[in-house]
Amino acid sequence: MISSLSPHILHRDYAAHLDKLDPLARFRNEFYLPLTEQGGIQNYFCGHSLGLQPKRTANLMSEELQRWQQKGVAGHFTGIRPWLSYHEQLTPVLAELCGALPVEVVAMNSLSVNLQLLLISFYRPTEQRYKILIEANAFASDRYAVSAQLKLHGHDPQHDLIEIRPRPGEQLIRTEDLLEVIDREGHRIATVLLPGVQYLTGQLFDMETITERAQQQGCIVGFDLAHAIGNVPLQLHAWNVDFAVWCSYKYLNSGPGAIGGAFVHERYAQDFTRPRLSGWWGHEKHSRFNMPHEFMPLPGAEGWQLSNPSIFACAPLLSSLEIFKQAGLPALRSKSIQLTGYLTTLLAAQCPQIQIITPASTQERGCQLSLRLPLSAHHAKRIYDQLLCQGVVCDWREPDIIRAAPVPLYNTFQDVWHLVQSLEGLLQ
Repeated sequence: MISSLSPHILHRDYAAHLDKLDPLARFRNEFYLPLTEQGGIQNYFCGHSLGLQPKRTANLMSEELQRWQQKGVAGHFTGIRPWLSYHEQLTPVLAELCGALPVEVVAMNSLSVNLQLLLISFYRPTEQRYKILIEANAFASDRYAVSAQLKLHGHDPQHDLIEIRPRPGEQLIRTEDLLEVIDREGHRIATVLLPGVQYLTGQLFDMETITERAQQQGCIVGFDLAHAIGNVPLQLHAWNVDFAVWCSYKYLNSGPGAIGGAFVHERYAQDFTRPRLSGWWGHEKHSRFNMPHEFMPLPGAEGWQLSNPSIFACAPLLSSLEIFKQAGLPALRSKSIQLTGYLTTLLAAQCPQIQIITPASTQERGCQLSLRLPLSAHHAKRIYDQLLCQGVVCDWREPDIIRAAPVPLYNTFQDVWHLVQSLEGLLQ
């Protein structure tokens, strides 16, 4: 959309023109936009941390509260969305967003719980193959999870955790460096766990290439998709990924602490010999309520369930997934690329001193751009605080990084224009 830089691109009228051309503009009205203390609409760029609330969420929640009030236990079996199978309504759109078969995905628990559950099944160390490969700057929960699994099997994270990091002086992990580590250490690596999109830098990993190379070395491959699902196109089934986990309160807009999800490739659907923790909701449905002594797992990802999910954690996700189904991820991805491209163009023209540490290539990023401010930590934090005072909501990461995510469902080109205007004024 932005072929070359000309003066009119820097004007608000140009952003307004782009908004008029936006085929997804109507979806902004599907969300509640937070207000400033003065009553104005915030410029909200924090969907990578907590997505905004869909307006239809309150109705869905109210319906379930009324059903509980009026039907009691019968709500499990009555109405258009019986609680007994409520989570199954989430499966079709989740499968579409993951590029997966319905049998491969399930909404359950939270991300960290799901990660531990799947690592129990997919980290199976042997005497020769017992190490885990992660990135050095992995999100804390991922590091805690793999360290705990190593210790459970009698290994030492200090020696048995292989960490891939950027080259000195660089911010991003090069794919070739990652593949070189896999080729060199693959015979000792039991499990590879990487993010789909790195939470700090916004780097989108080449999941297909990584999976293929690691599996050639005999490794199991899993991904943390917290910052990827609903943000970038995924083809987990075609890429042959072994397992993946995610939360739904970021780009999937399901609210704080909402239900998470998991992917397990179809080839494990009938693999009932693989060790796992068991719970009654993962038991075969036809005999579940007979309470048999012997656990019989459901085929596919549902077999890793432990407990029946909270309806009040599922309803907000259902309301958001309805919007995703209407908008379509291809269209959302196209707008996301345009928004980040516009933001990049304005920053280069008006705030050239800001370093964008997220990859420049649209194939290597989602809708998050991580901005490094050219200031001391103290002064950089003051810039962030002043942005908040001006109603511009981003995210702060020590010592000098602001993360901003123009989310295509509800952010506009004028939002992006305001962000850059605020940054330029504060830096001056």
